[in-house]
Amino acid sequence: MLRKRLDFKFFICLLLLLLFTIINFISLKNYYDEMFNPNIISNDNFEDKLRKENNNVGLTKENENLTIQEKEEPKKPKLNSLSALLMDGENKRVLYEVNGYQEMPMASTTKIMTCIIALEQGNMEDVVTVSSYAASMPDVQLNIRSGEQYYLKDLMYSLMLQSHNDVAVAIAEHIGGSVEGFATMMNDKARELECNNTNFVTPNGLDAEGHYTSARDLAVISSYAIQNKDFIDITNTSSYQFKELRNGRSFSVSNKNKFLYMMDGAIGIKTGFTGKAGYCFVGAIKRLDRTLISVVLGCGWPPSKNLKWTDTKRLMTYGIENYEKKQIFENKDFEPVYVDNGQTSHIGLAMEGDLNLLLSDSENVRIEYNVPHTLSAPQEEGNVVGSAKYYIDDNLYADIPIYTTDESRKIDYKFCLIRIIKLWSQQY
Repeated sequence: MLRKRLDFKFFICLLLLLLFTIINFISLKNYYDEMFNPNIISNDNFEDKLRKENNNVGLTKENENLTIQEKEEPKKPKLNSLSALLMDGENKRVLYEVNGYQEMPMASTTKIMTCIIALEQGNMEDVVTVSSYAASMPDVQLNIRSGEQYYLKDLMYSLMLQSHNDVAVAIAEHIGGSVEGFATMMNDKARELECNNTNFVTPNGLDAEGHYTSARDLAVISSYAIQNKDFIDITNTSSYQFKELRNGRSFSVSNKNKFLYMMDGAIGIKTGFTGKAGYCFVGAIKRLDRTLISVVLGCGWPPSKNLKWTDTKRLMTYGIENYEKKQIFENKDFEPVYVDNGQTSHIGLAMEGDLNLLLSDSENVRIEYNVPHTLSAPQEEGNVVGSAKYYIDDNLYADIPIYTTDESRKIDYKFCLIRIIKLWSQQY
């Protein structure tokens, strides 16, 4: 009987304690905010402070920009091409362009994509059997014959060093089952690289309805291709010898890319010409501090064969003389942000990044911080809650996430009860 009375009294005490906790939860939370969150910031004050901080940042940037704008704009290169573009090969940022997004025929620069598809999807030790259709392709050709067999690796050098059209079709039929199947693979790769102004019909670039690209897309494809070591090894080879496997016919091909010897650091890439496309060329330079990709399309017709080299050198020189590698990422210390209804009143924010890129003195960098003035519990460490947008001449270049560096669980009855007990035990 005595045990039951004690159990009943304990139950009553526990019930009263819980009732007391529930009744006083709101006031206790407010008390907690005052006692344990003394640095709480009102929304209005925070917004005023944030506005003031953004204004200060804007003024600083504006002053910097005024200084930059006083500098003379770099002199634009005089070009002969109908379409031309210079790209930072490390981040695909366009540095200069003339009709760079216009759809254009691209002749044998098509073979850049043909080569990279073959390298990624084929086995270089495969034996390629030549079809009658491949053998019927017009000049420029290796003069392969129907029924002959070659190692795929050997044909890759013929494709890129001397741009043989019959070889391109033989490779396409071997890898894709047909020219149409291979074109689908080429277009799938183009979409993967976000080249949406490009459509491939042939693997060799002979004039065809619906076969086009833009200088920008071709530069993106090329910047991707030069990351492949085998691609570079092939396109930078000066000469190559091989034999047909059945009858042993011997061949020797030599590199027709004169740009490899025109500028320091030149690594390629591919020439092209058709009656519709005119002279075309994609060039690349790789140096310690930069990788540049140039594209010239429709750069003259016979007899103006050398204009493509002139335009390419002017584009590359423009990039070398007017752009320097600069780090535009700013390490910013954010004030802790208040967490509404959070067991931890304030949590930290941070962001990280590396925006090391080629920049000219005339380009203005602007940063817009989107930071919340308050968060709601619960919050996990690493939650993305804001962003820093980096603009170059009002063009969005990067959007870097701002994330939480701590966690804050939601205030609950258990948390309040523990606080009550601690307060009663005079720990605070």
